[in-house]
Amino acid sequence: MTRVINLRNSVLLLASAATSFAAGDGAGVSPRAAPLFFNDTITNAVLTGWVFSAIIIALLIWMVGKPSIKPSKGQALIEALITSLRELFEPIVGKKAFPAAFPLLATLFIFILVNNWMGLLPGVGTIGWGHEDAEGHFHMSSPLIRPFTSDFNGTIALALLSFGAWLIIVLKFAGPKLLFVDLFGNKAEKGETPGWLYPILTLVFLVVGCIEVFSILIRPFTLSVRLFGNIFGGENLLHGTGFFFVFYFIEMLVGLVQAIVFTLLSAVYIGLICNHGDDHDHEEGHAEAH
Repeated sequence: MTRVINLRNSVLLLASAATSFAAGDGAGVSPRAAPLFFNDTITNAVLTGWVFSAIIIALLIWMVGKPSIKPSKGQALIEALITSLRELFEPIVGKKAFPAAFPLLATLFIFILVNNWMGLLPGVGTIGWGHEDAEGHFHMSSPLIRPFTSDFNGTIALALLSFGAWLIIVLKFAGPKLLFVDLFGNKAEKGETPGWLYPILTLVFLVVGCIEVFSILIRPFTLSVRLFGNIFGGENLLHGTGFFFVFYFIEMLVGLVQAIVFTLLSAVYIGLICNHGDDHDHEEGHAEAH
């Protein structure tokens, strides 16, 4: 998998050159979403996100239908997907926070995956408004359909949603005290640490906690840039290589990987704080049993 993704990244440079050749003066896909309605507040990426959200909801309702003990093929498929995601996220998030975190993580995964893959559909990014230059070359300036995850505004919105949910879940299931101790507390065992060294370690962990706070604050940026860069780069890759069919398979893999990475990181951020209690409860239960 790593080799395939590295191959894709190396081909991005070739895509840039191919785009320059095809578009005349090096103009590839614009990183800006094209405004459409309501004083330019509704862009093509936002509209596409809404439309595909409605499609996802309608498809899920149609596949599940009326839930029954003996599931239909559609219900069985959805149950298999939910079970797989549950087995993936529950050990990371922890049992306490999992009921609150799972709906968010599952929704983010499905939404991001569908929007990553919908950029591979015919007409996406190629149907819309444009202009011809003096040499008769057509330049797409305002595509009607644009993947939501190829717009930086879209990915930053998803990242802020993830960050806000992290803050709410952590404060609810771990509490401000545990969060503060996890960030700034001295992790050394006092009984096993020399007395002169313990205060120094306290200062060290305080400095490390400040660095950790900074890393937490930039999580929305890192999450959004990673997702945007890969999907927007893939969009340019396809346009620059004339939608060469081999790169469709690479972009399908990258779209899946990026959906997993985004949601896994969101789960890890929650589990780093909320998963401590599970281990503590397990140890207490084990001690009481003996």
